[in-house]
Amino acid sequence: MGVNSKVKAVFLDRDGVINKAVIVNGLPYPPGSLKELEILPGVKQGLKQLKELGYLLIVVTNQPDIARKITPIKTVEMMNNYLKEQLNLDDIYCCIHDGTDNCTCRKPKPGMVYSAAEEWDIDLVNSFIIGDRWKDIETGINSGLRTILIDYNYNEKHISADYTCSNFSEAAQIIKSLTHK
Repeated sequence: MGVNSKVKAVFLDRDGVINKAVIVNGLPYPPGSLKELEILPGVKQGLKQLKELGYLLIVVTNQPDIARKITPIKTVEMMNNYLKEQLNLDDIYCCIHDGTDNCTCRKPKPGMVYSAAEEWDIDLVNSFIIGDRWKDIETGINSGLRTILIDYNYNEKHISADYTCSNFSEAAQIIKSLTHK
């Protein structure tokens, strides 16, 4: 495909961005089951707006609890499939490794973004990542995406994003204001 035929995308973290994270000691964790999975307010409408602007919606999520034997892969797949169906997501890329596995897909490494860009013919320069943690923002920086941080003031390292907001609706509005159809 030629340069002009490339598509644009919004890459999304999962836990804390499209669904509620479980907060323990100021740090976010994924829900442990489909029953605990709760889509955050404003996400459905915000994703619908981004879709109408012509963006692919692609989730890139670290799920190390699989490698840590805390959450079975089937449970994570059920949650991902539910979110994909409920939110009209185009794809979900999931790193199932732990930090010590030294894989190329675990954020902040850009492996999942690069895989999606190749598979979907995505123009990274005209695409975004929305995340709630430094690893998401660093992934965006490492892969040439414009970065949006939904800042929940977690008790962890902070790095500067291109844009900062307090919820998904605001993140969608930032992208809408920057998009030229």
